[in-house]
Amino acid sequence: MEPLRHDGLHDGHGRRFEYLRLSLTDVCNFRCSYCLPDGYRKQAGQPASLSVEEIRRLVTAFARLGLWKVRLTGGEPALRRELIDIARTVSAVPGIRRVAMTTNGYRLAERARDYAAAGIGALNVSVDSLDPTRFASITGHDRLGEVLAGIAAARAAGIASIKLNSVLMRGVNDDELDAFIGFVQQHDMALRFIEVMRTNDNTEFFQRHHLAGAEIAQRLESLGWQRLPRQAGAGPAVEYAQAGSPGRIGIIAPYSKDFCTTCNRLRVSAKGKLHLCLFGDHGIDLRDLLQDDAQGDELVRRIMKLTATKAPAHRLHEGNSGGTPHLASIGG
Repeated sequence: MEPLRHDGLHDGHGRRFEYLRLSLTDVCNFRCSYCLPDGYRKQAGQPASLSVEEIRRLVTAFARLGLWKVRLTGGEPALRRELIDIARTVSAVPGIRRVAMTTNGYRLAERARDYAAAGIGALNVSVDSLDPTRFASITGHDRLGEVLAGIAAARAAGIASIKLNSVLMRGVNDDELDAFIGFVQQHDMALRFIEVMRTNDNTEFFQRHHLAGAEIAQRLESLGWQRLPRQAGAGPAVEYAQAGSPGRIGIIAPYSKDFCTTCNRLRVSAKGKLHLCLFGDHGIDLRDLLQDDAQGDELVRRIMKLTATKAPAHRLHEGNSGGTPHLASIGG
């Protein structure tokens, strides 16, 4: 067999991929109104989530292809018993320079130091309201104080990058925009406003509560916030800052024009399926090539071949959210 040669991971549209979103579980303990309003429901006959060794082989293959950033997602990754071991393993893979995690803040206050020691250098924490009663209404849990304590603990533990994620919804929490801006400035933090995204089980909710990212951008610009240049390896957010003021605000607006042109990320589900797009029709199984280190070259070839077929854009504007049942299923 010829030696394996490549110049990084690209698709057929000139996009280069440096960022892997890796789901550790599809289980979540919150019941967010826009994602799992009835709570997580286990499906019979599902295979186990990837083992630590399978994850090591997977991330090693992606690192060989030039990916240097891995975000651990869920469901809720803190529910995965081996989370610390996984983070330590991923951060030790040659070529991986940044390990991040997206969490709802579950047990963050007590585990923040362990996360930092395991190599997690960045956290995105979901905070959809700064009002305790409304937070409980949106998430199904009265845990705002616990989540905020976890964020403080993560800062004390030395985790360098901590961002808040907030799904801003018309008629639900869009009246909190000014409060969020004040919180960001007071604590010198970064926040990401995320558009509600339609999936296969939230069509009615989406139609009632979708708030276009452009409306948020107009509000920020009217207050003197200015758009910042995109950073290498950044996620999908368009980021804003206000001169002389601490804090950053980003907008993730998948319904905006040309959202997909800067896509730099791929997703792998907890069961080992490669998803070229969050809203693609299905995932492609990689698990059969995660059983032995000797399969590494074959795994790299399969990833390269599949990534080359990535579509130019999602089909959300056509009302097509692909095979995604809900955002917790493959990490949002």
